[in-house]
Amino acid sequence: MFTGIITDIGTIRSREDRGDTRLVIDTAYDVGSVDIGASIACSGACLTVVEKGVYDGSNGPAGWFAIDASGETLARTAPGMWDEGRRLNLERALRIGDELGGHIVTGHVDDIGRIVSVEPVGDSVTVTVAAPASLAPHIAPKGSITVDGVSLTVNEVTDQPDGEAHFTLNIIPHTQEMTTLNEAAAGRPVNLEIDILARYLARMQARGV
Repeated sequence: MFTGIITDIGTIRSREDRGDTRLVIDTAYDVGSVDIGASIACSGACLTVVEKGVYDGSNGPAGWFAIDASGETLARTAPGMWDEGRRLNLERALRIGDELGGHIVTGHVDDIGRIVSVEPVGDSVTVTVAAPASLAPHIAPKGSITVDGVSLTVNEVTDQPDGEAHFTLNIIPHTQEMTTLNEAAAGRPVNLEIDILARYLARMQARGV
């Protein structure tokens, strides 16, 4: 489980496509405190650390960890996010006693959205995201949503004739600085995870409970 509060921005140093896709990700985390088998959310996708280490970079020793992304993971996450050189929002798994600063996040991507527009408003930016019809009923004003692993509050929702929902987010300077949302641009695909409560309510409604 996670909270959607990003604690590092990692960079994909290498990608090796084999049975699964092996990704080596540079991180500022103290990898000595990261266990093999630990879960780390990478731009919203919960993945398992299979290897780790330290290497001497241009700015001195730096940490890295490796994960194996299955074909299912690649298919259900935003196109291009696993390319070499891409920056990823990182969050380590929630521990008992940690502050719950965002909302409960599972690290299971529900679907892929796309950024419609990015508009400066004061020092912040308003980002409009198109959610597919499958998620549209589960996104509500003032509700929580996870975009590329970041816990955010929905401002407004506008239903579209094709079944999509366009929702707006206010991204303050701190969030821009601490996440990859400073790269937000129209047309960019993003990983979406709806609020866990909305997911269970949808299942209950489908079952007629």
